[in-house]
Amino acid sequence: MASNRGVAYMGPGVVEIHSIDFPKLALGNRKCEHGVILKIVSTNICGSDQHMVRGRTTAPKGLILGHEITGEVIEAGRDVEFIKVGDLVSVPFNIACGRCRNCKERATGICLNVNPARPGAAYGYVDMGGWVGGQAEYVLVPYADFNLLKFPDKAQAMEKIRDLTCLSDILPTGYHGAVSAGVGPGATVYVAGAGPVGLACAAACQLLGAAVVIVGDLIPERLAQARSFGCETVDVSKDASVGDQIQQILKVPEVDCAVDCVGFEARGHGHSAQKEMPATVLNSLMEVCRAGGALGIPGLYVTDDPGAADASAKTGNLSIRIGLGWARSLVFTTGQCPVMKYNRQLMMAILHDKIKIAKAVNVTVVTLDQSVQGYKDFDKGAAKKFVLDPHGMIAA
Repeated sequence: MASNRGVAYMGPGVVEIHSIDFPKLALGNRKCEHGVILKIVSTNICGSDQHMVRGRTTAPKGLILGHEITGEVIEAGRDVEFIKVGDLVSVPFNIACGRCRNCKERATGICLNVNPARPGAAYGYVDMGGWVGGQAEYVLVPYADFNLLKFPDKAQAMEKIRDLTCLSDILPTGYHGAVSAGVGPGATVYVAGAGPVGLACAAACQLLGAAVVIVGDLIPERLAQARSFGCETVDVSKDASVGDQIQQILKVPEVDCAVDCVGFEARGHGHSAQKEMPATVLNSLMEVCRAGGALGIPGLYVTDDPGAADASAKTGNLSIRIGLGWARSLVFTTGQCPVMKYNRQLMMAILHDKIKIAKAVNVTVVTLDQSVQGYKDFDKGAAKKFVLDPHGMIAA
């Protein structure tokens, strides 16, 4: 039997490399003839993973992490017709059946058949169907013909693998946030958060033709990373409000479009910057987005947060100024990005050099064994997107 190893969540602040079962074409007691086994080429550490590792969810001990996966097909089930052994593929982080009403409407982030607890599933994530994660050497992918995006030229894809690894989540997620906020040619945009998703969103805004992209954060290294590819920045740790800092850039204190790439672990602004205030980002976006505008909200919000600062936030109840949003006629778009809605177009943009996403998010390749340190560095706010290289294929 071939061996396999994966990154396991073992409790708040603790991840370990464990020997795990080699995947089989099976779902419980039944065969998974619609699935494939992937040899993982790249798999990324995500801010959503970090929420679990910090103990901010109900993730069980022993969960194998990882929902950002790119791999090579080494085995395919009998019913897989169009994906072949040897294909190099990107795996959308949302698991989707391709058969339900939502999948047929391209809302693959809320597939009705892959998670008995609620709509939507993902690899290696709490409450998302119990699927084994992909921060490992090998992984099972179900409904392969529907889910997988095959790269047209394997050699070309390996040359651009540092960029293409971002197709499984952060680039489509950032792009979705931008599209949901109405970003287009000539738009002015404020992106809250300069983590990997925020930086990917900023790069997506540029791809969509935004005139000015302003990125807000409180970590200097992340703000510097945003400036490295042409963004303006707002330091939310300063006493000057976000609107005042935007006015310094645009001569008006508002933007056309706003995107929340922070989520439920948001901190306050100004003198409250070191205090967790989960509604701060959403409330500030409502203040700086033009009346009649839209907020894209790809940042993660959860129904249960055992580590929250107050009793309401523990059950996902935040002090959001919905009256302000109503008064300004703002549109809110929340939820998982339906990756398959965007990943093919974004793949073409990468392959034809229309976007340099690896540079924008500072892709940093490490080994599987270095993932434990990667989690520690990422938790400290490193301005890097850690990409795991389990088999040394990127290094080679």
